[in-house]
Amino acid sequence: MTAKRWAALAALAFALYFAVQGGEYATTDLLALRRQESGERLQLQRLRQIVDSLQRDAIGIERDPRVQERVARERFGMIRRGELLYRLVPADSARR
Repeated sequence: MTAKRWAALAALAFALYFAVQGGEYATTDLLALRRQESGERLQLQRLRQIVDSLQRDAIGIERDPRVQERVARERFGMIRRGELLYRLVPADSARR
């Protein structure tokens, strides 16, 4: 092969490489972005499930008397008339 053919072959190989890997966004960048997009889609799906769960909880707290009572008892320590509330205090906090 002559020098011109080697130069043409080298130029063709470089052009092919540049078409696949060169430029501002290379093929490896595209693959990385696709992996990132997949991860973001999974995260979005998890967040949507959390939001749906929280919306169901909020609707239950607003409208369901049983849920309202459970929240009042668990979070605020409320009791009904005639009930007694027993609080167990850990031994460490009794010394202070």
